[in-house]
Amino acid sequence: MNETIHAHFRHVGGYKFDITFDELPSTRIMSDEPAPTGASEGASAAMLLSSAVGHCLSSSLLFCLEKSRVRTTDLKTDVELQMARNPKGRWRVEEIKVKMKPTVSNVDRKKLERCKGIFEDFCIVSASVREGIKIDVDVLKD
Repeated sequence: MNETIHAHFRHVGGYKFDITFDELPSTRIMSDEPAPTGASEGASAAMLLSSAVGHCLSSSLLFCLEKSRVRTTDLKTDVELQMARNPKGRWRVEEIKVKMKPTVSNVDRKKLERCKGIFEDFCIVSASVREGIKIDVDVLKD
């Protein structure tokens, strides 16, 4: 795993951006703001955040179950991200609710309970969001 990830955003019109990563050169993601600001032609930043949290938690739970030798036949994760206006009237992410439903055999229920108690601590994204993330922004001259 890389300790540093490099994401690059290229403006393609309106509020739409083509996103690429040095670590996965053949992967592209299209982002856009929802209407009426944007054209809703790609995932919004809030959607990308909710999917990052959901994917990280799903992977962490699955990893714990696999290490515990639990055969998981299915794992469904639903993420609901709530936004609200702050006192200045700016939209902010207020809460992220995650519901996970792993399907395991009855014999593995005890191992599932063990994983439920520890897996969140291994999710880089959700743990970082909970703790707050330092963001350093520098707007450069052209």
